[in-house]
Amino acid sequence: MKKVLVLGLGAQGSAAAKKLDKDPAVSELVVADYDMKAVNALVEELDKAKGVQVDAFDINSIIAAAEGCDLILNALALTFNPKVLDAALAVKANYQDYNGTDKLYEMWDESELSKEYPVPEGLSLENERWWKSFMAMYKIYGPKFKEIGKLALFGTGSAPGLICAASKYTMRYLDTCDTIYNFVWEGAYAKRFQPFWWSPITAMTDMADDAVALEDGKIIETEPFGRPVKRQYDYMDEPVIFREHCHDEPFQYAFNTETDFKGLKNSYFKYAGAGMDFASQLYPAGLLSREEEEFNGQKIVPFEFIMSHIPPAPHYKEEIQEILDEGLALDAGCMVIESYGKKDGKDVLVEAHVFAPGVKESFDLAGITAEMYLTGQSGYLFSKMFINNQFEGMSGLISSDMLTQEQCDKFFEYAAELQITLDVKIKDPSEVCD
Repeated sequence: MKKVLVLGLGAQGSAAAKKLDKDPAVSELVVADYDMKAVNALVEELDKAKGVQVDAFDINSIIAAAEGCDLILNALALTFNPKVLDAALAVKANYQDYNGTDKLYEMWDESELSKEYPVPEGLSLENERWWKSFMAMYKIYGPKFKEIGKLALFGTGSAPGLICAASKYTMRYLDTCDTIYNFVWEGAYAKRFQPFWWSPITAMTDMADDAVALEDGKIIETEPFGRPVKRQYDYMDEPVIFREHCHDEPFQYAFNTETDFKGLKNSYFKYAGAGMDFASQLYPAGLLSREEEEFNGQKIVPFEFIMSHIPPAPHYKEEIQEILDEGLALDAGCMVIESYGKKDGKDVLVEAHVFAPGVKESFDLAGITAEMYLTGQSGYLFSKMFINNQFEGMSGLISSDMLTQEQCDKFFEYAAELQITLDVKIKDPSEVCD
């Protein structure tokens, strides 16, 4: 029996907490946020949860909430990751994070290790900070967690997370891997103006940044919304255009090409959906710029001005119900991994499709949106692996693409219980036509 702290009660954290509350392997559940309205509202829905207020800017506040916990599930914004990592070390708890972080670059710059691992050439300041922060997680925090005999696992939502486990799963069908495409289409379109079903600030920040890819074994930057790729899988009514997007997966895979991806040389994250449709029109007009400029005698930051007009993602039941009552223009989507390589000397494409409930079905099942369902439930699935001892004997720090094949099997076994399934097809690469 385990004691778990869920820190951050937004869409993902609250969805995971609801599942953990019902899990027989959890003896105690602590749910924490700075917003006591969110804490109290969630506690009323749960049976064995204790609610506490936490100021995540104060490490002592986090430590007080985490005392005696076997696992900390961090669902806070990236800004707070360093303090939560340090709090997990202080209380000697396992650590799980929906994301990585870009806030450890100064720590990396100050370490002797930074001299051994030069930053890839040509990266923007933002992506350079991401790279350094990933290195700090693997190379600095990894040994710290190993020293206390605990495991830290990051990138445990739907993407990164579920999609990374699925990408690793495809490796069992290949002797060598050359290229991985991760495709995500969030095809849920409300009749009202609702471009984002998850944090608009996080989504738009990613969209404003230069995209990253692994190409010919090197991390490179690409133009946001560029290099379009068309796909139409058999469950799609029409082709969808996927475009470049700044995301964690190419970074994660780049660090683990030899150990986990059989010599991977190229990795791309391609994105489509309502949010991309919206942001792709703003970007070329300069409206995602975070540089201050003068307009009619007033100083404004275009990005901040645009953000002030974007509605938040629906979170509470009544908000979601209202959107559903108005009707959806489309309730579709896909998450697909295309892994290209060789098996027994022949060129092979391993195509893995993730299937999960849509918006209406997610609401009927759990009273939440499809985004909350897939990302929140994925977070819970990784937590379930912790509390069911699937990581027993492991310590240090890993990302979600570093699961063993046996752990991938267990993850998707658990996922199927929540109607999240993986369908794998082995194809000749010539069958794919852009």
